[in-house]
Amino acid sequence: MKNSSTEKRLFQYALNFKKGILIGLACLIVAVALELAGPLIAKTIIDEHILGVEGKWSQVEENNDSDTVSYKGGYYKRSDRLEEAETEIDQATVLQVGNNYFFVDEVVPMQGKRSVEDGQITIKTSDQTSTFESEKLSLSEMYPFFKPEQGPIIFLLGLYVVLLLIAAVFQFYETFMLQKASNQIVKKMRNDIFAHTQRIPTDYFVDQPAGKIVARITNDTEAIRDLYERVLSIVVTSIIYMAGIFGALFLLDVKLAAFCLVLIPLLIIWMKVYKYFGSKYNKVVRSTISEINGNINEAIQGMPIIQAFSREKKTKEDFEKLNERHYTYQRKLVKLSALTSYNLVTVFRNLAFVGFIWYFGSFSLNPESVISIGMLYAFVDYLTRLFEPMEDIVNQLPLIEQARVAGSRVFKLMDHDGEKVVNDTIDKYRGNIEFDHVSFAYNDVDYVLHDISLQVKSGQTAAFVGHTGSGKSSIMNLLFRFYDPQYGRITIDGHDTKEWSRQQVRSHMGIVLQDPFMFSGTILSNVTMGDPRITREEAVHALQAVGADRFIQKLPNGYDEQVTEGGSTFSLGERQLISFARALAFDPSILILDEATANIDTETEAMIQRALEVLKKGRTTLVIAHRLSTIQEADTIFVLESGIIKEQGNHHQLIDGKGIYYHMYQMQQGKAKRAV
Repeated sequence: MKNSSTEKRLFQYALNFKKGILIGLACLIVAVALELAGPLIAKTIIDEHILGVEGKWSQVEENNDSDTVSYKGGYYKRSDRLEEAETEIDQATVLQVGNNYFFVDEVVPMQGKRSVEDGQITIKTSDQTSTFESEKLSLSEMYPFFKPEQGPIIFLLGLYVVLLLIAAVFQFYETFMLQKASNQIVKKMRNDIFAHTQRIPTDYFVDQPAGKIVARITNDTEAIRDLYERVLSIVVTSIIYMAGIFGALFLLDVKLAAFCLVLIPLLIIWMKVYKYFGSKYNKVVRSTISEINGNINEAIQGMPIIQAFSREKKTKEDFEKLNERHYTYQRKLVKLSALTSYNLVTVFRNLAFVGFIWYFGSFSLNPESVISIGMLYAFVDYLTRLFEPMEDIVNQLPLIEQARVAGSRVFKLMDHDGEKVVNDTIDKYRGNIEFDHVSFAYNDVDYVLHDISLQVKSGQTAAFVGHTGSGKSSIMNLLFRFYDPQYGRITIDGHDTKEWSRQQVRSHMGIVLQDPFMFSGTILSNVTMGDPRITREEAVHALQAVGADRFIQKLPNGYDEQVTEGGSTFSLGERQLISFARALAFDPSILILDEATANIDTETEAMIQRALEVLKKGRTTLVIAHRLSTIQEADTIFVLESGIIKEQGNHHQLIDGKGIYYHMYQMQQGKAKRAV
């Protein structure tokens, strides 16, 4: 599937809702057929009824039905309506010359040029000229000849109105079903891509600005929604409509309809040309939109820093540069579209009408040729209708190409290798941790951990210290399976962590990051994370255990206080307390504290330390800390430098060793004394 074209994959998505689409298309075909019956009905009305009185009339013995006309003591009936049982006495002809009708008491040729003078009608053909005696019909005399046509005309007009009403019902269901299918397709696509982002390993998001990913899930899928809506409701409609028109044209005149088919390859060629140029421009436009989203997202999140350092002008310049690129390529697209749509279709329309006039005009050069007015009307009507769907198709080319490029960007994200989310329950492990000759690099080249081997037994507290960049957080990232090591293995209770899914490994772990993240909701929902297994009482108990109730009780809504995006209304220390309670509420076997007390005041830190003494019983606790005073009670302290464990032991052993840890401790003690 990954190697399939964008168009094929978009089509595959549409097949998920093929039932609704097929019903919509069936309604569309019925609606088009009913609507296109109009010109044929109009042709019948004109040729068979309005102009049908002109022609041969048979004299019959009696007035036996509504089709029989009385004229000067005789009864006449159109020869084409004469029944087999009726006896024909004589024949006559009704002819129209100019605006007047004439009665000729004999059969005369219907072809040729007509003229009248002193009651004599002259008909001139290529072979001969004939003259016939005639009687001019007054309006009162002509009315009986038209009266039999009133009923059929009213019936056909009523039939056309009924067909239009039925077509309107089918058009409603066609629009509804196709629009519904379009939204269902994009709903599924958005769910799929959002779910896929959660299957992609964390390392992907390190190099990807959040705004770019958001743009693919929102802006690009919205463009794809437009594609399905336009293609299904307009382009497909137009294609079926054109097919119906060509079918009607072939019924009227095969030769002219064949000439009109030349328009199809012209349209296809133009679509190819537009796709070539439009694709190049749209790729830049869609990419720039993603960069603009990323730029805006970064600017909003960093607005305090931007304003604090007076970087508004530079930020504005960066944004304007992206905006100018977006404008430039949008202008190219507009110019490309300006060459199409109305202009292109107008040229085709004018050429088609020139051909139409030439084709039918040539008949006038031959006196024997007769083209009915109804035929002319039907052809003009169908030809006019033919260019409406063509214009609709051409007008959708910009949106179609834009959506095609957006689709390629969405599928590119979906093609990024993800991992199946496996939440199958595993037995709660005891928490024996072992790193066996582990080496790790974020980029497969620059290793940040070198041949790390360590053991932490169940229930112990292990601390990791070292200067910035020494590899402390990398060890936690590996244990939590945000990443996997290139060499060596990590085991929990003797099980290689790669034997379990990432979700299973984390199912019995709790973590508090250095910069805790709060979700929109309430304080309690940020603790329970929507997990029904954690009751309100358990969440409240966890908050009280870490001492968060001290500031929560002062809030108007207490534990139900609303949390804004990122928890910006709370201090960093308060957010850390809530995230600490979040980890504890899940009752983990392994508790990881990544610089959890780095930004908490001394009093709060002391409170957390007291809570930890109670809560870490029965748990393996791993602590990363810069403040060495907070880890003096740890069972084992690992001192890292440049990704290598240089020292390990408890606090007293490391102090006695007077190595790196000793110097770090002395330095911090000196700073603390000076601060006092």
